Amino acid sequence: METGSSAGAEATGAEPVWTGLPPGLLRMRRLLLVVWLGLAALLLGLLPGLLAGPAWAAPALVPLALMAWGWVLLGRNWRSWRYAERADDLLISRGVLWREETVVPYGRMQLVEVTSGPVERHFGLASVQLHTAAAATDATIPGLDPAEAERLRDRLTELGEARSAGL
Repeated sequence: METGSSAGAEATGAEPVWTGLPPGLLRMRRLLLVVWLGLAALLLGLLPGLLAGPAWAAPALVPLALMAWGWVLLGRNWRSWRYAERADDLLISRGVLWREETVVPYGRMQLVEVTSGPVERHFGLASVQLHTAAAATDATIPGLDPAEAERLRDRLTELGEARSAGL
């Protein structure tokens, strides 16, 4: 049903149909934040607190404050990422303070990769990376479900081949 509405939106020149990133990426990033800053809080607070007294445990508050601040910032950053498939190009939009929108024409794509590191695989995530002739226009969509990443790779490759054949 959504595909029909996006085709209608493209034909009428309306706004593209944007797709946000799945919540798994946010969960992964927040877990990494808690693990790393939690370890830092333990090291800065527990050891000095045990060895020199409770007053020396105060530096542990710094990583805990950073964790709370980072938790909010990660949520805002995750909500800012989105992408849209249009008739002739792919749009990728991201950024909270500085919005960045990348337009990648299908005919200019040279390579579409699906990558997934060990942490991403553990959380069931993959990234799609688009390579073009101009290095400045390479684009990445992080944190997709692997099935969606493969579908997107296959569709973009197919559209890229069709557009480049017409050049």
